[in-house]
Amino acid sequence: MEFAFRRGGTTVYVSRVYPTGLMQEKFDALSDDDRRKQSWRQMVRDATVFAKGRIPHPDHATLVLREWHQVFMNTEPGARAMRHVAFLD
Repeated sequence: MEFAFRRGGTTVYVSRVYPTGLMQEKFDALSDDDRRKQSWRQMVRDATVFAKGRIPHPDHATLVLREWHQVFMNTEPGARAMRHVAFLD
């Protein structure tokens, strides 16, 4: 999307072993050795996202949002088969 901003959400720590992220409390509970063994990236889970401007996509014509619109995730992650999927930004 051309323009976006996010608000809120939960800070999580992501690594290859924890691809959906650990919240602060669980990250803090790891031993120093466990934290050093992995490469960690701080990300935000479940933020409220807004978009504006041009939104190109290979499956459809480019959308043009002239005002700010709230972005909602596809409901597919709510399916039982998708219970281990998390949206991270």
